[in-house]
Amino acid sequence: MIDVILMQRVEKLGQMGDVVRVKPGYARNFLLPRKIALRATKENRERFERDRAQLEAQNLKRREEAERVAERVTGLAVVMIRQAGEAGHLYGSVSARDIADAAGAAGLTIKREQVLLDKPIKSLGLYGMRVMLHPEVIIDVTVNVARSVEEAERQARGENVVAAAQEEERAAAAETAAMFEEGVAAAGAEGEGEGKPAA
Repeated sequence: MIDVILMQRVEKLGQMGDVVRVKPGYARNFLLPRKIALRATKENRERFERDRAQLEAQNLKRREEAERVAERVTGLAVVMIRQAGEAGHLYGSVSARDIADAAGAAGLTIKREQVLLDKPIKSLGLYGMRVMLHPEVIIDVTVNVARSVEEAERQARGENVVAAAQEEERAAAAETAAMFEEGVAAAGAEGEGEGKPAA
């Protein structure tokens, strides 16, 4: 475990200026390269304290800008058109990068790192995502994954398109089976009529 000074708020870890103990890999691979934290050496602690007022002012300015953007895009929903099988499983998946690109097309320019996605989306449906505009400003975005624009509109109205498609398939199969049975019965009736002697 190593000690680091947080340069910004990190969810479930601490606020700007906090000295926290983290695993070396987390610090080395995530916090330090992204300049989210500094090693908690004597020099870095002194430098942080000397620059603290300026860093907090910059953070406040960025947070206010993020809050203005958040107000503008409240309730943002993005539509992702993807190919999927009958059961609604995608051929491939929807990643944070895909969501960031779709949000950009909808007027919200973000990086994939800002999309808080635990695991890729692998089936059709509506998904609530969180997007971090600033460490202290997180907005909700709805991701509508569908096979077509019409299907996306149906999903947005609350319809379960996968269940509806499966129900239509069952109805079509039952109709086909009924037609087949009628055809067999009709053929059987014709066969009986041919075998009778003429009166």
